[in-house]
Amino acid sequence: MAHVKLHIPGPVEVSEKTFQAFRSPMIGHRGQGFKDLYAKMQPQLQQLLYTKQLVYLSTSSAWGVMDGAIRNLVSKKVLNCMCGAFSDKWFDVSKRCGKEAEALQVDWGSPIRAEQIDQKLATGRFDALTLIHNETSTGVMSPLYAIGELKRKYPDVMFIVDAVSSMTATKMELDALQIDVLLAGTQKAFALPPGLSVFACSPAALTKAATIKDRGYYFDFVEFQKNAEQHMTPSTPSIGHICALSSKLDDIFAEGLDARFARHLKLANMTRDWAARHGFTLFPEAGFESVTLTCVNNGAKPGGRTVDVAKLQKIVKDQGFLIDGGYGKIKGTTFRISNMGDETEQTMNTLFAAMDKAMAQL
Repeated sequence: MAHVKLHIPGPVEVSEKTFQAFRSPMIGHRGQGFKDLYAKMQPQLQQLLYTKQLVYLSTSSAWGVMDGAIRNLVSKKVLNCMCGAFSDKWFDVSKRCGKEAEALQVDWGSPIRAEQIDQKLATGRFDALTLIHNETSTGVMSPLYAIGELKRKYPDVMFIVDAVSSMTATKMELDALQIDVLLAGTQKAFALPPGLSVFACSPAALTKAATIKDRGYYFDFVEFQKNAEQHMTPSTPSIGHICALSSKLDDIFAEGLDARFARHLKLANMTRDWAARHGFTLFPEAGFESVTLTCVNNGAKPGGRTVDVAKLQKIVKDQGFLIDGGYGKIKGTTFRISNMGDETEQTMNTLFAAMDKAMAQL
């Protein structure tokens, strides 16, 4: 079967170089070889996240770490900032973990704003909040730096940030922002296969976790710290993923972080321009568009043209490319195009040519 190139919001295309690293021979995960591999990556991961903290590797989807963050850091009440399908889900996760939770809900397509969080935290009811930086379902990127400023006002509130579809694509300074947990899966902007998560915790988060008696084991942040100090993981890791991550980190730093961030923004702007040329508007509120994927409005809100999304997808797929037909309650009334990971101007222009042909047939 011919390969269909992925331009969905995850998983994304994985390069042959990365796959070759993924297929590296096995090594013992408690041996010196693994310790050397993790030790080699640690300063790269710290540089990527602009942190002096140790960066952890979890053989799980990002939801595992998200669940773990709730279990490790919430003792009073958690504020779940909700602006789309995945941030909305975190409210359900919090309650299933047996925690008292409250929703800060905004309309899909709108970002979470710092003043909204400030109003909630001022009540003193919360000891943690959850935020999805880049809401994949809506293509909205909330203003992380403005929100991070609130940490100075509420130092005892644990700030838990999901950067699943933005980490490596835009600058996130963990220490400067004073974020307590910053996490991502590797199947999106890292451009690795699904199954590995990367995250880091603040000293305050580790101190808080140590006081929580029922935080579990697999996602015990204290265990991750103890093991990372020895260049190990608490449980058996996916060695293939970690070899692939090492290869990808080499690629990231060969390109340069600033160049990588600029590339993602440029490709996002190219995608937005493609949508505008064809008479579409965008679903996100202006000024809060994602730099890793574009969510095109197709009737979900007033303005712009509409097309048969399923037909558009099929014609594009027949040419060898897969785009996304929208997610959750805006499926079909939006569609999404990913530019994250290893994409270039050339690869995106190839996709746009295929989509131009498809549009001509609608």
